[in-house]
Amino acid sequence: MARRLLIIFVRNPLLGKVKTRLAATVGNQRALEIYQKLLEYTVDITRTLPVDKVVFYSDFVASKDIWEDTVYRKQLQSQGDLGQKIKSAFDFGFKSGYRRICIIGSDCIELTAEIIMEGFEQLSTYDALLGPSRDGGYYLLGLNQMQGSVFEGKNWGTDSVASDTVADFKLLGLSYGLLRPLNDVDVEEDLGSYEL
Repeated sequence: MARRLLIIFVRNPLLGKVKTRLAATVGNQRALEIYQKLLEYTVDITRTLPVDKVVFYSDFVASKDIWEDTVYRKQLQSQGDLGQKIKSAFDFGFKSGYRRICIIGSDCIELTAEIIMEGFEQLSTYDALLGPSRDGGYYLLGLNQMQGSVFEGKNWGTDSVASDTVADFKLLGLSYGLLRPLNDVDVEEDLGSYEL
């Protein structure tokens, strides 16, 4: 079986540093509480997955937190924009010998363990994979070889990221799969009926 790696991008849960668009309407403390619940949810759906896992932190690597050292490897995100950070993380994975790599964030309350594993399965058929968010971004990206250009030239945080990434797949001649669209939690309206 090809070596599989799940990369999880997280922000260190610090007051005033997480979910800033959400905080604009609910306040910094509530935004932090919501983000901590999103982190806990992400642990719940990834902890027992039969793949290797590495958490990439935004500001510093935390030693004693919800990401158990026996389950998750820990790394620090690189410098640069989000694309450069993701590119570096994939580079780390491929240079470590992995052949199927998926990356997720910690913002998607609709993501499940089953959807993540569906992504890894699709990478046995396709060169690339995208799980689009309903806001135009993506909640999961998968590759089975390094494709640096898919992380470049994107207007991160806008509604064109997913479509621009698919355009890159086509330009590179990659076969690709698409997972079902899901909601990220970025603003208060995204909370809907979720108990966060």
